[in-house]
Amino acid sequence: MLDSLEKMLGKGVDNALLRFGLGKGYLDLNDHAKAIEHLQRCVEFDPGYSAAWKLLGKAHLARGDTAAARTAWGQGIRAAQGKGDKQAEKEMSVFLRRLG
Repeated sequence: MLDSLEKMLGKGVDNALLRFGLGKGYLDLNDHAKAIEHLQRCVEFDPGYSAAWKLLGKAHLARGDTAAARTAWGQGIRAAQGKGDKQAEKEMSVFLRRLG
C-alpha cells in the first residue's frame, strides 16, 4: 500500500488524504520520522484534520518528544472542537491527561 501511495506522491499528487495515508502507514511500521513528516504536511494542507493531529501526537510521543506531542494534541483538540468531532476531542484529551 505504501509503495502505491509513494508512487502517487512521486507523480505530483499531493493532498491531505494522501499524506494521512502515508503518515498512518509509516506510523504502523514504527517509522516515526517519516510518519511525522507526512502527518505534518497533512495538517498543513488541512489544519482541521483532527485524526491527523491525533496520529501526529502519537508519532511525536513514540520518538520521545512529549512537548511536540502535547502541542499536536492541543491543536487537534481545537480542530476537533471546530468540527464537532467529540470522539477525537475526547481521545486526545485523555492522551494529554496521561502526559501529566
